[in-house]
Amino acid sequence: MTATLLEVKNLKKRFAVNKSWFKRASYVHAINGVNLELMERETLGIVGESGCGKSTTGRCLLQLIKPTSGEIIFQGKDMAKLTKGEMKKLRKDIQMVFQDPMDSMNPRLTIEEILSEPLIANKIPKNEHKRMIKETMELIRLPEKFLTRYTHELSGGQRQRIGIARAIILRPKVIVLDEPVSALDVSVQSQIINLLQDLQEELGLSYVFISHDLGVVEHIAHRVGVMYLGEMVEMGTKEALFANPLHPYTKALLSAIPKTDPDEAKERVILKGELPSPSNPPSGCKFHTRCEFAEDRCKQEVPAMREVENRKVACHLWE
Repeated sequence: MTATLLEVKNLKKRFAVNKSWFKRASYVHAINGVNLELMERETLGIVGESGCGKSTTGRCLLQLIKPTSGEIIFQGKDMAKLTKGEMKKLRKDIQMVFQDPMDSMNPRLTIEEILSEPLIANKIPKNEHKRMIKETMELIRLPEKFLTRYTHELSGGQRQRIGIARAIILRPKVIVLDEPVSALDVSVQSQIINLLQDLQEELGLSYVFISHDLGVVEHIAHRVGVMYLGEMVEMGTKEALFANPLHPYTKALLSAIPKTDPDEAKERVILKGELPSPSNPPSGCKFHTRCEFAEDRCKQEVPAMREVENRKVACHLWE
């Protein structure tokens, strides 16, 4: 049986806005009670519209953003309660790959210097650096001649490979991937996705894969969590969720995926209204303002996440 590697319980994050000496602060509830589990060698996809809180969730997992409340249990430790020193020791086991490598890597450093940074920060003996860098370059399928280059001399796909190399050089257990292929051409996307799957097999990695591209998530993920306005509304295996979505929001998202067969019947679900503001979310079920099945109960009661057909869904339709 596969062991649970990372467990998140009731994770919340709110940001103060419009705060001043003369005005009481209002708050944006970016994450509101998210629960999830990540198993060994598993890829957990997190999907949703822009502004749903999926990237904030990923950054909270690494403590790049301090959560307001909740637990993040990794290797038996609650990362939300660790000191900076304790978190630094744990950080080599949980890494991140960002959407744009140009924003996350110093353009004044060569590729070799960029890959040396995590080794220096974690006090890896200097005589080990060249070996570890060479092995990592082999893993990401780039020749060693790239080590003397700068990021602006590389293509988008090559830069993302370096971003992945920096994340895996310390041989972590978990990698959070925040929209890692959204800025790349389709042909390059497939190369990076195949590389990530090969690395998962070779190094025994677990991924939290954050994306708005459902086609990519369907290809790489084992399980998928759907977020809406800071909350997880459905969670299940890739096969179950894509074959038979239960939550109305999940159905709308999946109906937007283009079909490759022009003769295949397709029913598009068009959501009415705009995404509500996280600073002033609706009462009850947050999706009721856009849901065709909404009743009076939905406007008042928050649906609990419950087991339905071997997955979890938060919707009054399934109570």
